[in-house]
Amino acid sequence: METRDMESVENQLEVLLKGGGMEVQELDSPLGEVVPVTVRKTVCYIVAAVILNEQKEVVMMQEAKQECYGKWYLPAGRMEKNETIVEAMKREVQEETGLECEPYTLLSVEERGPRWIRFVFMAQITGGNLKNPSDSNAESLQARWWDRVSPLPLRARDILNLISLAVKHKEKPSHPVTIPVEMSCSVVCHRVVAAFLNKSNELWLLTNNQGYPHFPVTACGSSSADLSCSIEVAIYRLTKESLRDSQFKVKTHGILGLQHSGSDPGKTDGVCFNVLVTIAPTEMTYNQFPPDVNSVKYGWHKVDNDDLKIQLLERLSFSSVVPFLN
Repeated sequence: METRDMESVENQLEVLLKGGGMEVQELDSPLGEVVPVTVRKTVCYIVAAVILNEQKEVVMMQEAKQECYGKWYLPAGRMEKNETIVEAMKREVQEETGLECEPYTLLSVEERGPRWIRFVFMAQITGGNLKNPSDSNAESLQARWWDRVSPLPLRARDILNLISLAVKHKEKPSHPVTIPVEMSCSVVCHRVVAAFLNKSNELWLLTNNQGYPHFPVTACGSSSADLSCSIEVAIYRLTKESLRDSQFKVKTHGILGLQHSGSDPGKTDGVCFNVLVTIAPTEMTYNQFPPDVNSVKYGWHKVDNDDLKIQLLERLSFSSVVPFLN
């Protein structure tokens, strides 16, 4: 979006509710000197795909790596330099299963310790053929459809939850179709859409008012002083910095969308997650208005657009966002 279009907080909200993105122009809550991340050097991105057929069987690949030789797993692997997240997913599926695919939606995002993030997609086949044992190579031995019931020696059981999540989403979608937006970012960060709702269903959004009102962006895992990618740590730091009252609860609902480019390795390897959270009073207190802010840098924007308010309340009520697992 152009700057003149971004001047309205509600215009920005509309873009984010549709899974879109916006340029990261500043970081509101960095910790120390911000250092751009580099794929396969200072950050590890993993992509994985769950591909289901009408019988809800799932495509599995048999490992060729020595440490897990002969075991089965979802098609997955590390993102390479100069790749988008979607390109990496499609490449891994083709290399390990022989199938060509397109993403249907991002299913979940997962953190496992410092600088490790896994992007899990639901994908649909567009071509190719399942890899046979005669086609085995260093990427995999073969691929097959698994009915999820027959015995199969798995490399790890962590994928069972992901497969169940995909089956449930196929039966009843839990969030709108969400595909990463190709927009550059140098660090791992979160654009925080923090909502406060009172008992009268009045809705406020936390904004940074420097330059023009916008949703605050908090850096994580981007400096020598902060090696954790934890979304909870980054958002806690932002709310502690921006809000004066400590008597409130912060709940992270999930991801509205995300942005990544990878077109310039070492400079655009970061990811911006557009995250939906709520800020609510503790059980011992009740506030008609949101907590006071700590400085003029921050403020609250009351949402008057009824259509946007309904959309946001629906996303909150049904947790209609991509889950952020850890």
